Amino acid sequence: MSKYRNRLPQLSSDLFLTDGGLETTLVFHEGIELPFFAAFTLLGTGEGLACLRRYFETYVDIAQRRGVGIVLETATWRANPDWAAKLGYDAKALAEANRLGVDLLVDIRKERESTETPIVISGNLGPRGDGYRPDARMSVEEAADYHSAQIRTFVDSEADMIAAFTMNYVEEAAGIALAAREAGMPLALSFTVETDGRLPSGDTLAQAIRTVENISGNWPAYYMINCAHPTHFMHVLEELGPLAARVRGLRANASRRSHAELDESTDLDAGDPQELGQQYHELRRWLPALAVVGGCCGTDHRHVEAVCHALQSDRRSSATA
Repeated sequence: MSKYRNRLPQLSSDLFLTDGGLETTLVFHEGIELPFFAAFTLLGTGEGLACLRRYFETYVDIAQRRGVGIVLETATWRANPDWAAKLGYDAKALAEANRLGVDLLVDIRKERESTETPIVISGNLGPRGDGYRPDARMSVEEAADYHSAQIRTFVDSEADMIAAFTMNYVEEAAGIALAAREAGMPLALSFTVETDGRLPSGDTLAQAIRTVENISGNWPAYYMINCAHPTHFMHVLEELGPLAARVRGLRANASRRSHAELDESTDLDAGDPQELGQQYHELRRWLPALAVVGGCCGTDHRHVEAVCHALQSDRRSSATA
């Protein structure tokens, strides 16, 4: 039974962490081969589970040291039918992988959760196609149908919520929101943007959020931005207006490289953790509701701790002002 599904604690004003770039950490720091960037394949072996456990517990350690909560995302960003088929998974094996992703985090929560560090478990969804290109676009209805099986698996688990990351066109995001509403599952919906601050589809961030709100009846619990460097979208945040209050999460890249450059990269651009932390601090000017923070491509525990330090320092300063 889910612990927080009816009362997500990160909807308070408290700071919550999440993890960094799972796949880039595994590939570049751990030397693990991930076919099609699919971390969920590790859930099927004891060695893979142990690796993922170490990864997530590193971030729990930071949260506990800092006295904040944490949202743990299942390692299932690629665990949808199209990507799974390329890896030889049928529907039954895919559903089991999604369940195992939740079970791992449930075990960690049972062992590590405390009053100061609540642990929220989020079932992670990714795009049907490439995260950087809006290829094979679906209608809203097609997207709802496509993602519903994975969502139902999470509904029947101990996951508290679901989160869809790297959404690069509006129809898929809106379809996921409708499927989540139909299932009664809290949703965090995260868009990615190009260096001009627009979605790869060309829509503005404000247009994307407004359209999902209208189609889904404001279903998402909150919105996020991921897989883009702060300098790629900082200049468009003012355009959000009142919608800025709906953006509570951020998982930025460490690298300033464009999506096209990242796609072609054979090395890891880890950027500067301290600089990234300062940029998150600056972003709170436009995102006053920002509460759930982590990283994406190129980031690891160093970046997330730097972000946490910067935001906690900001709050302490505000409290004593």
